[in-house]
Amino acid sequence: MLKSAVLLMLLLLLMSCENQSEDSENLFDTTLDLEYGKPLLDTDEQSWKDDSLNGAGGPSVHADSSDTAVWEVYNQWSDRDTPAARKAGMAWPANSSMTWDEKYAVWVQSMERQSGETSYDTFQLMTPHGKLLPAPSLECAEVGIFMRAAFASWYNLPFYMSAWTPQGSVYFGHFGVRTKNGKYKSMPKFKTKYQDYTVSHGGQAGSNWPSDSSLRKRFLTVQKDDKNTFLGANLYSGAYFDEIFLNKRTGHFLMVLLTYVGSIHLASPENTFNLVAPEIGAGDLLLLRWQKKGIGHTYVIKSVKSLPGGQLEGELVSGSMPRRQPKWENAAKSKYSFTKSTAGGPGLSQDNYAYAALGGGVKRWRTPVVKDGVYYNVVPANDQEKFISAGNHLKLSQRVQVFEEILGSLPPEAVTATLVELIDGYREHLRQYPASCSARIHREESFLELYNHLAEHGSLSRADVDRKYRVFEDYVFAELVYDESRTCCWNSTTADMYQVIMGYAQSHTYDATSGICQTPPVFKMTNGGYQSFADHAAQMGINWVSWSADESCPQSSASNDAEAEHGWTDFCEIHEDVVDFQPEIVSTESEPESDDEPEVALGTTSDGCSVSEVAGCNGCSCEACVCAADDYCCGTAWDSLCVTACTNDCGGNCQ
Repeated sequence: MLKSAVLLMLLLLLMSCENQSEDSENLFDTTLDLEYGKPLLDTDEQSWKDDSLNGAGGPSVHADSSDTAVWEVYNQWSDRDTPAARKAGMAWPANSSMTWDEKYAVWVQSMERQSGETSYDTFQLMTPHGKLLPAPSLECAEVGIFMRAAFASWYNLPFYMSAWTPQGSVYFGHFGVRTKNGKYKSMPKFKTKYQDYTVSHGGQAGSNWPSDSSLRKRFLTVQKDDKNTFLGANLYSGAYFDEIFLNKRTGHFLMVLLTYVGSIHLASPENTFNLVAPEIGAGDLLLLRWQKKGIGHTYVIKSVKSLPGGQLEGELVSGSMPRRQPKWENAAKSKYSFTKSTAGGPGLSQDNYAYAALGGGVKRWRTPVVKDGVYYNVVPANDQEKFISAGNHLKLSQRVQVFEEILGSLPPEAVTATLVELIDGYREHLRQYPASCSARIHREESFLELYNHLAEHGSLSRADVDRKYRVFEDYVFAELVYDESRTCCWNSTTADMYQVIMGYAQSHTYDATSGICQTPPVFKMTNGGYQSFADHAAQMGINWVSWSADESCPQSSASNDAEAEHGWTDFCEIHEDVVDFQPEIVSTESEPESDDEPEVALGTTSDGCSVSEVAGCNGCSCEACVCAADDYCCGTAWDSLCVTACTNDCGGNCQ
């Protein structure tokens, strides 16, 4: 119900921005992924099997002159010596003899580093109109798609991306949103509906820059996390596109394109091709994928430098969810990403698929050409020797080892810093989406690498590593077995719910009267729900969103989540090192000692009237009543709150 309601909100917002009936229906019959903020379309499964240099046929070239067109095509990506190709541009001199693909790479490489709106560096976007703006706040795949589409629009180059619906392929490109047979349903007629001021304005930035008021107020999704505060209050992607495009059709088109496509479409052989490792360049993409369908993580290769001895240094940028300005990673962090198994490397995913079969690794954009009146996305002639078929899993997986060798060795402290930064990133994701099982899994995978690295380079035990790098919330958001835990299907949890969960966990980490450490409650489903957390939310006055299956959920019949086997140090062994809050302990200094104080029964099961670090009270008379009210008592430990509930609320005889 929640998922349907949010999707309806998304569609209504699209209607309000367009203010036209043509956007009033659910055109793609797809589901909004609440964790990643996009109602993603699928890809054509057959394209993975038919990967080739020549690609598959798309829409007719006649679409270029239709009323759905977004921009006109005057140039081709392979041009070197046409009048337009000979002109000087944003980052290349006149008569450069470069193809437009090469110019795209030079443009990406040339954009300068600048401080972002938060604590990291981003880049400064350079436009052909003389405008310089900080990079916009986008999701990771959106950064690469935006950059490629923007460049194509500015220089009147062909561009399109393929996606798939149950009714067949849909193409998003310079010709609008179309099928092979014509306009897709009620998608906009961009050419007749929106203005292009390129010719009338003259092309240079200035005080008379034209604006599109309807574009300027648009945002990508109901989450409204694409805010660009450097432009002003409450200004989002639409305002950013209004600032950089004289052709306002491009801005409106990007609002549609970025809403429905993502990393799965960048992984698809219909849109990009697999690149041999030594040939990477600026503007290429690095995809990390741990599943065939759904989201992954996308980097744009921002810069590549040649070093002595045939070595390379590559640096990456990426957006994220919630949307952010692209984060510029240093060479050490970038190498770590290039050499991960999820970058199409060796080994098997959690679902027992070969990583090399999931579409990860380094990619380069295909370029559209016309054959027999039909568009094809092909591997450019200059790159055909660099192409690896999607079916050549062995050659694809070997690229990770090549990057291990050509990107140089990293000092141990750089590897440590990289792993810690990754762990912090997964924690931050959980603070926004506390039900995220993928973030828990990836955090623990990074900790395993950190354990092994510091054992080899620092002679540290796991306990030493945990004392130094663990935080309290790791134990609260313990790793769950994905396909046995209903929490893992739930993508609609919120940052407010994170505060509830942490507040509840902190109140149950030490016994309220004795101050003795207890393992904090794990945020997971117990007895078919999250009642203790929901009750705590009510006490705090915070809305608790009910569980919903926001993705495919074969485990939806399970009543209790399954925790994965943990490789960490027991919490109570290191709690003094990882707890950063003051435990609430009830003082009894002003009261006489009494035999009525609950006895602490360490290591043994409580009788209902004594505190125990063991869950439950062995079937005591109040057990069912207490655990129905507070599942912590039967799921984690029988603390003093459980004793109080037994005595006061559930008829226990603890006198």
